[in-house]
Amino acid sequence: MRILITGVAGFIGSNLAGKLLEAGYEVIGVDNFSFGFERNISRFRKLNKFTFIEGDIRDSNCLKNHKSDVIVHLASQKIPRYTNAFRTLDDNNNTLQKIVQKCISDKSRIIYASTSDVYGKNTKLPFSETSDLVLGPTTIKRWAYAISKIYGEQYIIASHEEFGLDYTIGRFFGAYGPNQNPTWWGGPQSVFINKALQKEEMEIHGDGSQTRTFTYVEDTVNAVTRFISDPKSDNQIFNVGATQECEISIIDLARLIWKQINGDKLNPRLKFIPYSDFGKYEDVMARIPDISKLKEFFNFEPAWSLEEGLKKTIAWQREIK
Repeated sequence: MRILITGVAGFIGSNLAGKLLEAGYEVIGVDNFSFGFERNISRFRKLNKFTFIEGDIRDSNCLKNHKSDVIVHLASQKIPRYTNAFRTLDDNNNTLQKIVQKCISDKSRIIYASTSDVYGKNTKLPFSETSDLVLGPTTIKRWAYAISKIYGEQYIIASHEEFGLDYTIGRFFGAYGPNQNPTWWGGPQSVFINKALQKEEMEIHGDGSQTRTFTYVEDTVNAVTRFISDPKSDNQIFNVGATQECEISIIDLARLIWKQINGDKLNPRLKFIPYSDFGKYEDVMARIPDISKLKEFFNFEPAWSLEEGLKKTIAWQREIK
């Protein structure tokens, strides 16, 4: 099989490419390096089964001469905490439409990277794939990312009904690990690791009581490879996350990372940033996946604890400094 990955030089894309190449797949990767890194794909460059395209998928000619059996669409703008909502909405809409059109034209299947953020402010935990999607006011730009992904899911399902597009939608929960972006783009754990390595203040948004379920990237990638190889995933939505035991508050995450890097002798330096500093902003106070569907369809079990995953991630991030 030939697999095309958008955002291949990014975090999940590069880890997925490595996994697929090891398994013998042919991989075509595309990236414009707006958020990805050459270092993430340098080890693939000389492999016969890897083709890299440096380009922007919003350009219709970018992928014109490259066909694949499956397109894994990972390239995406994220929550506009420090950026603008227009870019999130515009980029995510335009890139998705280009990829869906190509899938229909080439008769390729799409695997779409959605997000746990679509569950929004729903307080009924854990989230299953049939849970309600509850967002805040449209005047708060924080919801632009979730809205773009909900639109993406609806657009893909409508394209299945209208044009026969085959799809799998994965709602990712807090992936982290080697090759993650070391800024806020990569998530709080990325920034906490950098700050702890430098023994600097770790910025906590709000009071830090909000919780997340963090998923080591190898578990995320193993789930996506099941979507690629197993036809049971056709035209289904799956939560892709760790076990509920990996739920942790943001302040406890900061403390855990500090302890793993600096031990117990030095207390962590924490700086609390009020949400008002971001303008109109709302946060999700808890995000826990129900992954029973993933287990039922594929006998899938996440293999990594948060502590072990963080050790591997810290070791990698220490090396790239």
